Amino acid sequence: MEFIESLKQFSERVTMLKDTISTEESTKMSLVVPLFQLLGYDVFNPSEFCPEYIADVGIKKGEKVDYAILEDGQPTILIECKSCSDQLDKHSSQLFRYFGTSSAKFGILTNGIIYRFYTDLEESNKMDLVPFLEINMLQLKDSSINELKKFCKDNFDKDKIFSTAEELKYSSLIKGVLLKEFESPSDDFVRFILTDIYDGQKNQRVIEKFAPVVKRAFSALVNEIVNSKISSALSADSEEDAEENVNVEEEIPVSKIVTTEEEIEGFYIIRGLLAGIVPVEDIVYRDTESYFGILYTNNNRKPICRLNLDTKNKQLLIPDENKKFDRIYIQSLNDIYQYRDRLTEVVKRYL
Repeated sequence: MEFIESLKQFSERVTMLKDTISTEESTKMSLVVPLFQLLGYDVFNPSEFCPEYIADVGIKKGEKVDYAILEDGQPTILIECKSCSDQLDKHSSQLFRYFGTSSAKFGILTNGIIYRFYTDLEESNKMDLVPFLEINMLQLKDSSINELKKFCKDNFDKDKIFSTAEELKYSSLIKGVLLKEFESPSDDFVRFILTDIYDGQKNQRVIEKFAPVVKRAFSALVNEIVNSKISSALSADSEEDAEENVNVEEEIPVSKIVTTEEEIEGFYIIRGLLAGIVPVEDIVYRDTESYFGILYTNNNRKPICRLNLDTKNKQLLIPDENKKFDRIYIQSLNDIYQYRDRLTEVVKRYL
């Protein structure tokens, strides 16, 4: 738990510092080295955490990778750093060259915000072009923390990490494909869905007709799964609370705020619509006596929308750039799907 809290605090530090850093050297000192210190490495001991590690490439002598983590004098992890203002896509070739000339099993390419982890799954001693793990320090998820923990000095087991790297890599790629299809189903995906449910000819006209149906069904399925998980968790929590309070005789004030199942369902529809734009855990609700509010990062200054479902005229209220709410009357919660683009615009203003 201490490591998790320390990492989350470090993530907040990265958020605070990133806009004040403009060079590669300051990125190293302010963002990269402190992370590896947090992972338990002695960053001031060059026999363990070696800066400017020489990795001769072919006829080029004296080529240096920014850092190497050493074990018994041999590199196990190579780390190539770029400025936090740089995009990483154009820099992987440099790490690729270094990787092939050393005994390192892992390579990390980072700009202090994004960390891409590479190994040689496809061909021994030749770094894969696709990372098996990518961690964004500004959007630190529990799954990312668990994977990063494996690279702590005390936990580091290169064989164990390598054995799970392939699943991590392809799991990430699969999630990327599913997210892309979730946001905009391709013709091939729609055709695949129709294989067992539509007997007619699957020409372009039919594909275009069913594409929005598939998208809505996909979104509804995700929401139903999430709702089911949350309902189970809430039910379990309610049972635990009942057991804890069974002997409590003092009178507890009754709140005037009543959060309905319909409001919770609306919340998860909006979460589903914004999945992929921001981490879903950053979208939270806060109920009040007058409206049901949905916020970004639980910040009252960052409203995504409000719902008013207690009246016959159900309402969705979406803020404009000046935080003034546009009142939209809806017939049912399904109407919320029509406003995905507007909700996305709101969230993107907070990024």
